[in-house]
Amino acid sequence: MFRVVQKRRGSFDSAEMSSLVQLMVLPGTTCLYDEPVQVKVAGLRSRQVVTIRAGSTDERGVVFSSSATYRADRNGEIDLERDPALTGRFVGVEPMGLLWSMKADTLHKRFQMNNSLKSHVVKFSVHEEEEGRMLAEATNERLLIRGGVTRVPIRDGNLRGVLFTPPGEGPFPAILDLYILGGGLSERRASLLASHGFVVLSVVAHGYDDMPKYLKEVHLEYFEEAIRFLRKQDKVGNKGVGVLSLSKTGDLALSIASYLSDVKATVWINGCCANTVLPLYYKNNQILPPLMFDASKMIPTESGAVMGKYALHNPLAEENKSTLVPIEQAKGSFLFAAAEDDLNWDSKAYMDAMVERLNRHGKQNFESVCYPGAGHYLEPPYGPYCPSSFHAVVGKYVLWGGEPRSHAAAEVHLWKKVQEFFRTHLSCDAKLKKANL
Repeated sequence: MFRVVQKRRGSFDSAEMSSLVQLMVLPGTTCLYDEPVQVKVAGLRSRQVVTIRAGSTDERGVVFSSSATYRADRNGEIDLERDPALTGRFVGVEPMGLLWSMKADTLHKRFQMNNSLKSHVVKFSVHEEEEGRMLAEATNERLLIRGGVTRVPIRDGNLRGVLFTPPGEGPFPAILDLYILGGGLSERRASLLASHGFVVLSVVAHGYDDMPKYLKEVHLEYFEEAIRFLRKQDKVGNKGVGVLSLSKTGDLALSIASYLSDVKATVWINGCCANTVLPLYYKNNQILPPLMFDASKMIPTESGAVMGKYALHNPLAEENKSTLVPIEQAKGSFLFAAAEDDLNWDSKAYMDAMVERLNRHGKQNFESVCYPGAGHYLEPPYGPYCPSSFHAVVGKYVLWGGEPRSHAAAEVHLWKKVQEFFRTHLSCDAKLKKANL
């Protein structure tokens, strides 16, 4: 059980003065970032209305917070898995609502928790509705990496990144994580997947360590080197690797699966069906030109952020078809996931185009899922929902789209779906692994 700081409820009468309000976050003092918890309150007056708050500070020092009001039952107890929020950032029964509804006091802030050695510390507290006096508090430490998982920074040849390996002999399925193309390294997704039994290499292509700050072009050889590096790890299974992407790296993942060998499973999340922004090279030849966007089609909003859903040129227009990734060449399987309210670009339309292309070529090596009400940044679940933030390519604050409740539900579903997909297509056989050594 979580450490509970108990406080007297305040002086109502002698009986009430001797009672204690307890705030409990179950099942323990720590958990993984992507695991749900149960928040309960006991010791309140019968039918008492209180406010429950949650707060956390990200690794850049930005404070995020949320709150909702609840009414205790006749026994003076509240259980967020059972009881509806009456008012606040959300209403209704939302057991994890206090986490996904947290937001910063200033606009356009995205919750940054990228270093796996740091944890997401959430402070919960219960307050009297009228006076606001705190009655109890508890802390939930949400870890990005499970005990026993090894984290090794990688500087091998041209490769730069971090390798995460689960405890145990293995073999384990291997994943190349392309969370971001550059401008820093995010470890959150990779460390959590390793905590669930995957060997994960998270790589970055620029703006990190001794790498150039900006990219003018992308070379597939870098990712080919990453795949070779992953496959030679002692604990990696025999069935090739998986590739996990998001946004711009979605089209890069498609190209890796289509042009390189040993890729057995590719997850594309809210990407494009064409190579975007940067020309793609392989073996000193440009294999795909970039599909560009029209800045004049960015729609300004009152919040100061722009909406760029339709700013990217149409990849299906005749003059742009050379930018389309030939995904029918891929030997592995695909999982396409698109948010229907993605305001960064039209992910759903791009997914539909890929499904149509594969069907036209008689391919059945894919599955697709779409999420109504979800926005662009579909990440591991239970983090604060991000409606807008700075876009490095656009150079402005942009809207990502989505409705908080629907987006949070999509993250829970997709996170499980991604793990199931990789386990299905990257299943390991220890005997075969030994035979291949």
